[in-house]
Amino acid sequence: MTGFGRGEHATSALIARVELTSINRKQAEVIVQMPRVYAELEAEIRKLALEKISRGRLNINIQLEPATDAESEIKIDTVKVIALQSEIQRLNELPDLDLDLKLTSSDILRLPNVLTTTDNTADIDTAKAAIIPALTAGLESLMTMRASEGGHLKADTIDRLSILEAESKSIESHAPSVLARYRENLHKRLSESGIEVDLTDERILKEIGIFAEKCDISEELTRLSSHFQKFREYLDVAGDQPVGRSLDFLCQELNREFNTIGSKANDATLAQHVVNAKTELEKIREQIQNVE
Repeated sequence: MTGFGRGEHATSALIARVELTSINRKQAEVIVQMPRVYAELEAEIRKLALEKISRGRLNINIQLEPATDAESEIKIDTVKVIALQSEIQRLNELPDLDLDLKLTSSDILRLPNVLTTTDNTADIDTAKAAIIPALTAGLESLMTMRASEGGHLKADTIDRLSILEAESKSIESHAPSVLARYRENLHKRLSESGIEVDLTDERILKEIGIFAEKCDISEELTRLSSHFQKFREYLDVAGDQPVGRSLDFLCQELNREFNTIGSKANDATLAQHVVNAKTELEKIREQIQNVE
């Protein structure tokens, strides 16, 4: 599910700012961006994030800066500067060269590694004390936004599930007429062929029985009803526990039952109801990919 969260926490040494963005993804993936010096905290940060999410790609960006009372220092390597000055003086004293060289600030700055800085990099425990509270606040903000989106997805899914249930009811109510129509058509074809056969003839009854067995969809309708009930149960607990994968599995099972009904239908009306149902089911499956 998509979402955005932000958290900030300050200690006497550091200020931590955390931004989290999540996008839809079938599996869970956590990417942490933070100063490399604190890389050993990434495992704990991922663990905290995965306690909150089970699906989606989550990007965590962590920025650290010294607290306002912390100061950075710049130091000059005086040993190197003195050595350079001595070499310049030695060249000036050579009688054959007649030089009058002067040491300038540009000469000093060109010396390799002559300047060093102290960036007040905090130790791991100090950084952790700032990062973890900021991360926790950011995760809560993210989950609030994801919960809001989840509410809209739930409402949309319930509406589409109701359409599936209505299509299933239509299939159930129309199914008995398929056999009656087959019996009528069979008698009509025989009559048009000039063959007078009594409808109670054993051969006719056997043919009708075979057809009835082939097009019987009572088991599929029963399983559909069970899947619908389970689907609603999962939607009721959504938010309290991850249900995305369970709903995804139920979508596969619903699709399987409608496919079986379609293959047994042998009737244009039933086939149209199956097409309508599978169209709505595909929309539900697309939404379910975004659900925890």
